[in-house]
Amino acid sequence: MKNSLLRILILFLIFFSPAQSWAQETKGIDEKINEFVQPIANQVSNVVFVSIPFKLPGMEQAVGVPIVLMILIFGALYFTIYFGFPNIRLFGLAVRIIRGKYDNTKSDNPEKDKKQKNIGEVSAFQALTTAISATVGLGNIAGIALAIGSGGPGATFWMILAGFLGMSSKFTECILGVKFREFDEEGHVLGGPLYYLRKGFAKRKLPVLGKGFAFFYAVIIIFSAMAAGSMFQVNQAREQVVPIITNLLQIESNATGFIFGVLMALLVGIVILGGIKRIGNVAEKIVPLMVSIYVISALIILALNFTSIPQAFALIFREAFNPQAIQGGVLGVITVGLTRAAFSNEAGLGSASFAHSAVKTNYAASEGIVALLEPFIDTVVVCTMTALVIIITQSDCSDGSGIACTSSAFESVIPNFSLVLGIAALLFAFSTMLAWSYYGLQAWKYIFGHHKMADIIYKLLFCGAIIVGAAITLTAVKSLADAMMLALVFPNMLGLLLLAPMVKEEVEKYLKAIRSGKLDRS
Repeated sequence: MKNSLLRILILFLIFFSPAQSWAQETKGIDEKINEFVQPIANQVSNVVFVSIPFKLPGMEQAVGVPIVLMILIFGALYFTIYFGFPNIRLFGLAVRIIRGKYDNTKSDNPEKDKKQKNIGEVSAFQALTTAISATVGLGNIAGIALAIGSGGPGATFWMILAGFLGMSSKFTECILGVKFREFDEEGHVLGGPLYYLRKGFAKRKLPVLGKGFAFFYAVIIIFSAMAAGSMFQVNQAREQVVPIITNLLQIESNATGFIFGVLMALLVGIVILGGIKRIGNVAEKIVPLMVSIYVISALIILALNFTSIPQAFALIFREAFNPQAIQGGVLGVITVGLTRAAFSNEAGLGSASFAHSAVKTNYAASEGIVALLEPFIDTVVVCTMTALVIIITQSDCSDGSGIACTSSAFESVIPNFSLVLGIAALLFAFSTMLAWSYYGLQAWKYIFGHHKMADIIYKLLFCGAIIVGAAITLTAVKSLADAMMLALVFPNMLGLLLLAPMVKEEVEKYLKAIRSGKLDRS
């Protein structure tokens, strides 16, 4: 592994500089790729974000609120109430499960444990870090800057609220992911919305509808993996890393994005060939590191500007309900906040249930409770800290620059922070791409079967998407990524609403086992 990484770094230095000569001869590769992708992104976005116009008192004109966001927030609110506020009530239990207090993979009979099969592939912590590596990504760094730039500081409030309610959605879908998972001949987990939609609907006497929803979801999440899971991530990593490298090497090229994409694709390819176990092993090391680098930096800035934090929160709350706020007043700010929150924490999209389905557990509810922590860490904590830094430093993100705005905000307090953020951006992007490659692969297998050749074809396509994403503009990749991600809401959220009673049964069974003392390993 180390030798492979060293070869890629050497290749980077050799390849980066000479490439500029052939790339300068005609219109740049980056520009050509972008001209091809942009019209597609626009068309997909127009279809997914069909809106219903609303006009509140005092508004000069109506604002279109996408139907998909209405479904997403209604579902999250419904689950929060239906399950008795699990995002508050079960938070402490989630922490204890992660610490191993209620290990439910072992019985009182060691011989029985040795013979036990098909209980999963990764630990609860590995499943959580794999899923967090998909959610805590550049959406937290670049996404919050985009939200504030287009919706103002008030968009942060709606992101936090969406993250809080989204904890209940994530809880629901991850329990179903484990409950209806399957295992292939080699013992590898096959789980996620594809299986709980098909099998859950069949239990509700709707087998045809379930198969249709599952197939539609499979198609959409493959494209989501390519667009949001790889293209957006590498695009924003390029924005932060490539300028640093070109300055160090003192070169100029209109193919730098393409070259950066090739190298990132090679790095990702090395890991994803090893499957979920290797992804889990890498994620459990990278995720704590990358979150620590970013969070510690943000805490330093907030500590140095401690007296400005109350004013920043006051501005967030004031602008959240300001009818004169940019982007269409209150409704516009809500729409921006919810969109960016959905992209950031993925609650209600079903994607995280792929990773959580692979956990070693005998109780589906245990992993759903662990999954509560994701939106909290991702949106309530990390996104809020990013927003506070941007607001306190009075950074202007209205140009839609994404990560560049966040970098500027941090660097205004911490000199040369762009280097630190460059490292963090690489880690965020890399880990997110690893997790999303697994999500897309599960859907690919669902459609095309469990064959090695099919796996290889998918992984090549995924790596190809990385190259494309590194070459195109943020406008194109943002439109495509948002649309493909939120398209997942339609089949998934409707499925969750129908299957919610099954989730309640699983939770009651697990909590009963805890109360009886059967699972207490402390």
